[in-house]
Amino acid sequence: MSDSNEITINLVVLGRTQAGKSAAGNSLLGSSDFESRLSPSSVTTRCSLGRSCRILGIIRRNGCEFSLRIRVLDTPSYPHSGLSREQVRDMVRSALAQHFGEEGLHLALLVLRADLPLCPDESHHAIQFIQELLGPTWKDFTAVLLTHADKAEEAGFSEESYLHSASSTLLSLLSSVQHKYIFLDNQKSVIKEERAIVLRKLLNFIRKNNYQVLLPKHSKE
Repeated sequence: MSDSNEITINLVVLGRTQAGKSAAGNSLLGSSDFESRLSPSSVTTRCSLGRSCRILGIIRRNGCEFSLRIRVLDTPSYPHSGLSREQVRDMVRSALAQHFGEEGLHLALLVLRADLPLCPDESHHAIQFIQELLGPTWKDFTAVLLTHADKAEEAGFSEESYLHSASSTLLSLLSSVQHKYIFLDNQKSVIKEERAIVLRKLLNFIRKNNYQVLLPKHSKE
């Protein structure tokens, strides 16, 4: 926090290849800091930190407006087309400790595609990976970000009907993280309009968590 009227939140995006992690990070930052493109192989090969400009009009306390800054750590996917599980895990652990080791991590965003079904094996591996990174309190510091919500809408699904038709695997995952989830529209023309809504939802998750932070530590593994 750079001054008494500014709040900074620290986020990390995690997920599979082509789930939309980097694009989601860009949406949250309102920038193009992270490379995002269609590719037959994993695009992100290292962790990188992006910082937003000061955002106004999101937070007010006791009649005073606070500015908001977002810091997003983009990460390589797991599974990855060119890196082992251990390489990705250690790289993310090191980056979390380096960038958020003093201020703490507010939320990990598990990025899933809303236009693809979540299978039990995929959910199991994702949860296991997050547990290794964040430890036993991972549920308190994890939210699900469902990207490509525009494609689900084009198929005729509202948010309510989507969840009504969702697999038991996805519903179980959402329940385990206390229903902290956000649908993100990937149409570039809509992202700017939705950004304030998404940021308010993230802040609400953090508020419900009493503004606690997870303090990552360096791993010697």
